[in-house]
Amino acid sequence: MKSFITILLLLLTLSFGVHASEEVKLQEANINLTDKASLLRGANHYVTYCLGCHSAKYMRYLRIALDAGVDEKTVLKDIAPEGASIYDQLHSAMNKHDAEKWFGTQPPDLSLIARSRGADWLYSYLKSYYIEPGSPRGVNNLIFEDTAMPNPLWQLQGEQHAVSRKTIWGEYTELVLEEPGTLSEREFDLFVNDLVNFLVYVGEPVQMERQSMGKYVIIFLFMFLVIAYLLKKEYWKDVH
Repeated sequence: MKSFITILLLLLTLSFGVHASEEVKLQEANINLTDKASLLRGANHYVTYCLGCHSAKYMRYLRIALDAGVDEKTVLKDIAPEGASIYDQLHSAMNKHDAEKWFGTQPPDLSLIARSRGADWLYSYLKSYYIEPGSPRGVNNLIFEDTAMPNPLWQLQGEQHAVSRKTIWGEYTELVLEEPGTLSEREFDLFVNDLVNFLVYVGEPVQMERQSMGKYVIIFLFMFLVIAYLLKKEYWKDVH
């Protein structure tokens, strides 16, 4: 019996060590869809750094202007590419042939990426690129290993390197910033957070409207419950 317990404890320890060495803890994104300034900054970041490869075809510039409460001319001037119409969708200029030639496949549309991956995953992914000289593109990602996408934000963040650390629980990888970018660490965190905030909004633009309507639905149901209860009492008062 003692040997069985010893073996069980050993297996649990080994499995915990493997888990500790392989799992990467996601960083938490600060999502606030009521922050219109953040959404506008995120939209600008997306058009500047992402739209060259990734479309967001379920979103129009007009919808951004309406939901953010800004003038259409402001969106066309500060966010949309030159020559775009306010009614245009966020379509990438990259054609399928060039995409397959450069990346091996066409970059996916990101309209629903926040709903499929989650805000924390996106936030962590965009911050977790590191230099890997032997890889095809010279970089890799701690969250999505062997990712086909180069780091679009390397000039802003700088160059990170992966450093292996060992503890009594196992081995893990830590990213160390060796060459700073044009933004400080805090500025880059805010930059990525605004971008992810925008992607969460794109995934469900009516989310805030739906949530605001929820309280009215609850009030209606409560009022209906009271009316139904009084009606029940009225119908059953002569039964007893």
